[in-house]
Amino acid sequence: MTETPKETEYPIYIKVPAILLSLVLAVWILYTLGDILIPVAFAVLIAILLNPLYTRFEQRMPKVPAILVTLLIAIIVIAGLFYFLSTQIGVFTDSLPELKKKISALLIELQGWSKEKFGINIQKQVSAVTASLSGGGSGDMLANTVGPVLTFISVVLLIPTYVFLLLYYKPLMLEFLFQIFSEKHSLRVAEILSQTKAAVQSFMQGLMLETVIVSALNSTALLIIGVPSAIVIGVIGGILNLIPYIGGLIAIALPVLMVTITHDGFSGQLAVIIAYLVIQFFDNNILMPRVVSSKVQVNALISIIGVLMGGALWGAAGMFLSIPTIGVLKIIFDRVDGLKPWGSLLGTEVPSEHMGLVWQKRWDRIFRTMEKKKKLEEKLAVEEKLAAEDSSASTTAT
Repeated sequence: MTETPKETEYPIYIKVPAILLSLVLAVWILYTLGDILIPVAFAVLIAILLNPLYTRFEQRMPKVPAILVTLLIAIIVIAGLFYFLSTQIGVFTDSLPELKKKISALLIELQGWSKEKFGINIQKQVSAVTASLSGGGSGDMLANTVGPVLTFISVVLLIPTYVFLLLYYKPLMLEFLFQIFSEKHSLRVAEILSQTKAAVQSFMQGLMLETVIVSALNSTALLIIGVPSAIVIGVIGGILNLIPYIGGLIAIALPVLMVTITHDGFSGQLAVIIAYLVIQFFDNNILMPRVVSSKVQVNALISIIGVLMGGALWGAAGMFLSIPTIGVLKIIFDRVDGLKPWGSLLGTEVPSEHMGLVWQKRWDRIFRTMEKKKKLEEKLAVEEKLAAEDSSASTTAT
């Protein structure tokens, strides 16, 4: 009978450097190949989100037409959103000349106040900044303008292509995932894939619903306050809210700036800040736990660190992708024996007492038991010694 080979247990001074080197290498690869991997990552999320719709169409028509119809519906929805935003932004741009005059007047007032109070000449600083922004010639300006536009167009064209190919080759990729693991792990692999798909789908659907609700609340509040272009600013705030924790704070800046340059006094700014804080409180404590996927349970500390690290790695795209990625990692960690502590670290369940205290209490009980046993043995030894002395004394007297 053949014995199953035992896994080699490496010492910690080999494991830790190997893990750190692997992490550094993985981050370097992600950073270097960011332009390629970002569209692929978004395409994976979109493909998982569209998979239920594609599955319904596939039951009624061949595979390729089902994928094309699914993509067409998604493109129509996104195009409608962009059309709505473009019409609202057109109304916003019509008021730019008036906003420019107001900003110029505010800068002049700020210049006089700063020169009078602190002796700082803002005009020279503004001129230097303007010169640095406008310098470099027409060639540099053309490169800085055309380059990002071409990059955006290439990404927009690549993502639908990736989504089509991911849906088309989905059986092939699932076959690969099951083949690289042994049959005894097949149930665990199937569970991880099923829960990952369900978690990402639920997260994305809840995120879209949350964006619609927050955009409507923002627009309604700004309309009541009387902020110009309230709808487009509210929708932009709802979209920025897709970036966890940080996007909601950034979204406050635009309406506050708009109120500052269109209204006198500070009551409008205060009203905007209070309204947005109330909406953020409602979103974080009611919408987020109930509407957004409850299966992606990542604690706030890891979420903030993940968002900041994603922003440092891939910019705004990394901020958005950070929470789904951490959620998928948690699902995997929770189902791999050696990685379960990492899954607990990412989760939201806070134990009433950590394992160190449990172990300490256990050892305290053991030590107390040993101490009682030792004292009892010493007492018995003393009693036996006294009994022996009494016995020897009585023998001698006899």
